[in-house]
Amino acid sequence: MMAELKQTPTAQIPTAGQTVGPFYNYALLRDGENDLTGQGKAAGETIVVEGQVIDGTGEPLRDVLLEIWQANAQGRYNHPADDSDRELDENFRGFGRALTDGEGRYRFVTIKPGAAPADGNQWQAPHIAFSIFAAGLTRRLVTRLYFPGEDANDTDPALSGIPEGDRARLIGRSVDGGAADRSAKKTVRFDIVLQGDGETPFFED
Repeated sequence: MMAELKQTPTAQIPTAGQTVGPFYNYALLRDGENDLTGQGKAAGETIVVEGQVIDGTGEPLRDVLLEIWQANAQGRYNHPADDSDRELDENFRGFGRALTDGEGRYRFVTIKPGAAPADGNQWQAPHIAFSIFAAGLTRRLVTRLYFPGEDANDTDPALSGIPEGDRARLIGRSVDGGAADRSAKKTVRFDIVLQGDGETPFFED
C-alpha cells in the first residue's frame, strides 16, 4: 500500500512587478489605426486631435502607446453594452491607437463625439478617453480630453469630480492646422504631462 503524500502549503509570493513597454511601431500598429473615421466615411465633424506626451522633467517621451475610446457623433458607443436607441455609425470604430514619435508627438483623426448618458439622470459632456502605456509605468494611466466651449463641461460627472484648479488640464485647446487633413476643419491640442508641474489629472483604472 502506497503511503499518502502530504503536501506542505507554499507561501503565496506575488509576481514581481514589471513596467510596460517599450513598444515598436513596425510590430504593433497597422496602417490607419490612428484614423477612426473610416477614411472620411464616418458621419459627424471630422477633427484632428494631437499633442505631446511629456515626462516629469519636461522632456517629450517617444514610443508611448496611446489608445483612445469614444462615442460617435450621436453619442453612442460601438459596444454591445450600449443598447441605446441612438444611431450606430458602421463607418466609425470608436477606438484608435498611436505611438508618439521622437518628439513625443501623437496624432489622431476622428469625429467630435456627441454627449453620452451617464449613470442616473445625467449626461457626459463630449469627451475622448485616453489610455497611456509607457516604459517606466507598471500600469496604464487613464485620462480624458474634453472640448473647449462646451456648456456641458460644467455638469459632467467626471469632470466635476476634479479639483476646479485642475480641470483646465483636461480641456483641449483649438488651434490652427486642421486644414492639413483635408477632411478636418478643426484641430484640438491635448498635451499629456505624466508627473510633476502641470501633471494631467488621471482617473482610477
